[in-house]
Amino acid sequence: MMLCKLSLKNVKKSFKDYAIYFFTLILGVSIFYVFNALESQTVMMNVSEYTSSLIKMMMSMLSGVSVFVSFILGFLIVYASRFLMKRRNKEFGIYLTLGMGRRKISIILFLEILFMGIISLFIGLILGFILSQLMSILVANMFESDLTNFKFVFSLSACVKTIIYFGIMYLLVMIFNTLSVSRCKLIDLLNSSKKSEKIKLKNPYLCTVIFLISAFVLGAAYYIVCYKTYALREVTDIIIPIIMGSVATFFIFWSLSGLIFRIISSFKNHYYKGLNSFTLRQFSSKINTTVFGATIICLMLFITICLLSSCLTIKNSMNANIEKLTPADAEFSVVMNMEKYYDDFKSYGYSDSQIKNSNYTVIEDFALFDFDILSYFKDYIEVNIYTTPDLTFNHTLGSKLEIVKSKFPFLDYDDSEAIMKISDYNKVAKFYGIDEYSLKNDEYMIIADFDSMVEIRNIALKNKESINLFGHTLKPKYDACQDGFLEMSSQHINTGIILVPDDIVKEEYLYENHLIGNYKTTDKKEITKIENDIRKLEKNELVTTYLLPNGNTKLSIKEATVGLSAMVTFIGLYIGIIFLISSAAILGLKELSESSDNKERFKMLRKIGVDEKMINKALFRQIAIFFGLPLILAIIHSVFGIIFAINILEVFGNEELLPSIIMTAIFIILIYGGYFLITYWSSKNIIKDK
Repeated sequence: MMLCKLSLKNVKKSFKDYAIYFFTLILGVSIFYVFNALESQTVMMNVSEYTSSLIKMMMSMLSGVSVFVSFILGFLIVYASRFLMKRRNKEFGIYLTLGMGRRKISIILFLEILFMGIISLFIGLILGFILSQLMSILVANMFESDLTNFKFVFSLSACVKTIIYFGIMYLLVMIFNTLSVSRCKLIDLLNSSKKSEKIKLKNPYLCTVIFLISAFVLGAAYYIVCYKTYALREVTDIIIPIIMGSVATFFIFWSLSGLIFRIISSFKNHYYKGLNSFTLRQFSSKINTTVFGATIICLMLFITICLLSSCLTIKNSMNANIEKLTPADAEFSVVMNMEKYYDDFKSYGYSDSQIKNSNYTVIEDFALFDFDILSYFKDYIEVNIYTTPDLTFNHTLGSKLEIVKSKFPFLDYDDSEAIMKISDYNKVAKFYGIDEYSLKNDEYMIIADFDSMVEIRNIALKNKESINLFGHTLKPKYDACQDGFLEMSSQHINTGIILVPDDIVKEEYLYENHLIGNYKTTDKKEITKIENDIRKLEKNELVTTYLLPNGNTKLSIKEATVGLSAMVTFIGLYIGIIFLISSAAILGLKELSESSDNKERFKMLRKIGVDEKMINKALFRQIAIFFGLPLILAIIHSVFGIIFAINILEVFGNEELLPSIIMTAIFIILIYGGYFLITYWSSKNIIKDK
């Protein structure tokens, strides 16, 4: 009973001194519950079968991410307990001096962790329940589901999963603390607060050399990921610049730790101003452990910034692209005249019958399956794509071919170009509500919206490279690609279509037929039924003999886009927020431990006449250095990391990058800045002269 009362008293005291620890536990529990409770909330949503499958896939991925998150949170809790144990070394030493055995101390710790776990779980689950309702409404809005049956639901499965995962974490903490108590020595416990890591003044010349080498290696890594993206063909290729960046980050912190002390201490007026010398030596006194910790935290912050910015950009860009890139209700296409390209299409798995019978348009193909597609359209257009082996990608580059090849050696330069009559494209442009164009008999132009290919093609167009097509020599009308597309999508996928005058095109080179139309109905349920009927044709036995047209519809694109953007958003937020919390919590707990260790030093400052304002200012600067250095370097990393992400994910568009970066900055200010302020407030309480 006495041990139980003592444990409760210690827990009460810890709430005041270590608000960060409890805040992190509660926040971790609530976030874990929120993302695992989505499954219980989404079952109430009245969505289509396709959307339902997307939601199930999203929940499956989030469940897998939860395992990873649990390891991060487990490490964080064990790490936090280590510093809490260190904070109480003197207390445990007094217990041993008074005759209390290590077994009873272990029981006290067991009860404390049990009480803290119960309290954290209880508050975290309540907070998680509230936040999960808001999250479920957000999901429902994203999927445009019917909320008439929505009600507040407590997810028992998410609750049980949270209790099990965090129960295992607390068990690990109990084992860790018990081992720590059993191995400690009385003399070390009583004198732990008097120990200080010896300041090892590093050779400034060595630090300078290491810093310059590290900066060069880091710059090389930046260059590879930003300007050599085309060379990173395999996932393993990116590992080298990642290793280079990580190692360089470690040695930058290592060298800065010596340079900062030497540089600032050389400016005597500034060094001896106020408590600057005290603050700098405080920073240097724990520098050996700070270097590795700062490196890990910097990399975690870097991942967080890039992850949140990229995920939010993908979501916002894809959602913004839906209306722009899906201006019609449906777009179907079918390949024609396959026999001309028998070897190519044979390798794609088409049957001999399909290749032989590839001479039907989209409308005719649907008719073979006894399906009248036109009966569902109020208006439609038909257009064709042509191709010839005499006009490949390398032909359009002309004299600039070798220059482009040297910069982008992994592109397929023997691919035949897509050719379209200018009149056909203008029919599409009018139907889509986008810009129409005109050409003279000796002119051609290129429409594209995939940024990387636009950049490459513009090299040739600016040089006025001519092309030879069907016996005609054509010059470019524009010195750059014009914005446009044919196939509907939520992404910028048009790598280039050559528009030419109608008169020069030879019909025997017909390659694809496209049908674009708008449904007679606007009712979502009726449109879903139409598209389900089209999907059922895939089970028709005729598919082995004839080609079934490929289709892109506004509804299916929108559902797939919303599903993908939801998965990207929630997984990115889940991992990003956990990384951000972990980084800030580790720094905060380390600073609280240092404040506890340095309590006597601050007490000594008061004895020599230093006022509280100067002490608080010195404490603020010390904490700002520890929080600021990893964040500053992480932001520098992130500038190049985001450039790399944009190069890789440009197909989704980067129009919404700035709002995403602003939102990421808000997350960092609220969470990271919040931890900084809580750390400063708690540290002031610890060093306060009571």
